Amino acid sequence: MFHLHKGSAMSRHRSVLAAAVASAVVFLGAAGIALGAGETGTAAATAGCGKPPALTSGQHTINSGGQNRSFILRLPPDYDNNRQYRLFVGFHWRGGTANDVDSGGTDGYNWSYYGLRRLSDAANNGTIFVAPQGNGNGWANPGGQDLRFVDDLVNRLDSGLCVDTTQRFAGGFSYGGGMSYAVACARANVFRAVVAYSGAQLSGCDGGTQPIGYMGIHGISDNVLGIGLGRGLRDTFVRNNGCTPQNALEPRAGSRTHIVTNYSGCRAGYPVVWAAFDGGHTPGPIDSGGDGWRTWTSGEAWKFITQFAGGGGPTSTTTTTTTTPPPGDAACRVSNVISAWNNGLTSNITITNTGSATISGWSLVFTLPGGQTITSGWSATYSPGSGQVTARNVQYNGDIAPNASITVGFQATHTGNNSAPASYSLNGNTCSVA
Repeated sequence: MFHLHKGSAMSRHRSVLAAAVASAVVFLGAAGIALGAGETGTAAATAGCGKPPALTSGQHTINSGGQNRSFILRLPPDYDNNRQYRLFVGFHWRGGTANDVDSGGTDGYNWSYYGLRRLSDAANNGTIFVAPQGNGNGWANPGGQDLRFVDDLVNRLDSGLCVDTTQRFAGGFSYGGGMSYAVACARANVFRAVVAYSGAQLSGCDGGTQPIGYMGIHGISDNVLGIGLGRGLRDTFVRNNGCTPQNALEPRAGSRTHIVTNYSGCRAGYPVVWAAFDGGHTPGPIDSGGDGWRTWTSGEAWKFITQFAGGGGPTSTTTTTTTTPPPGDAACRVSNVISAWNNGLTSNITITNTGSATISGWSLVFTLPGGQTITSGWSATYSPGSGQVTARNVQYNGDIAPNASITVGFQATHTGNNSAPASYSLNGNTCSVA
């Protein structure tokens, strides 16, 4: 159980196999954004690139402003010192710890770093995760000491590891959401974007005038940090990013749904996303009720931070062309978690390599039920949008090792039939359906 604020606690996360994504999504802007060097600055190789890693996974300490501060580092299992990695800094909530964020608490690995570590590993997408520990298990940031800690932490990671300097992200829940907002205000030239789960201005806002990618997630019945506080954080970056002001749609009480709004008119490369849900003070709401690692928030946050160019790519500049793989090189299993509402659905497809050889380049073929039309997707390309569809790998997830899995997904409209495809074939071989 995660203890949040005095007198407030989040119920125990349940461990169930699936990673459901949005069940009621409104797209009001461009969902996919490719950022060029003009918006983010050229990716620079940090001092740790090309050298044996000076840091390993586990707990570390650092001196910051005369204080010994600690953090937990989680490197990809196949860390390559010639690859520039995305960085995600995960802040804990009040009363929480760095270990809670890193371990995933009672849900374990599935909820590690708010579920993002699992999704990164599944996509082989190259992310370094770090969980700093707040003084007094919070992020009061007196005199800017927590921001100084973040600065010292980033410098330590840059000097010892290979990091993509245009792909630094931060996120956190409750007090951690407040700290993520403080980072967005004061370090927009260091971090590319932040995700604030049920946050408020608790850790200050030094500056707060520069654009940065921003995603806010908040429950309409939050009785710890009311949703109005979250809206205020969001609106700071609606202004800074030049987005068109609007009253973003939010679900009604009792609907057990959520609505995700992508703001329109934002400066190229600086999106603002607002995800409101029918629920209280939690980072992991489930539309059917309760909370846990099956929440849609992990998928939406992952989609948000992976929309930016770069992130986990090799240091060399090569052109990757996706080709249709030859048939006969895949033994596979597919599971599909569908979350549907009146005229739409999302499909979260997990592909598992059950063979003995690595799959290098893949295409998954399936037939959508009549009346379904794909409107957007993630972690794969989809063509055409209805009937028999072929999903093909993107640059970062073309290889699937034996017994490994990747997760892809799409959003679609429907006219009444919201069921999953009956069968799937991977590289010409029929997959078993879980």
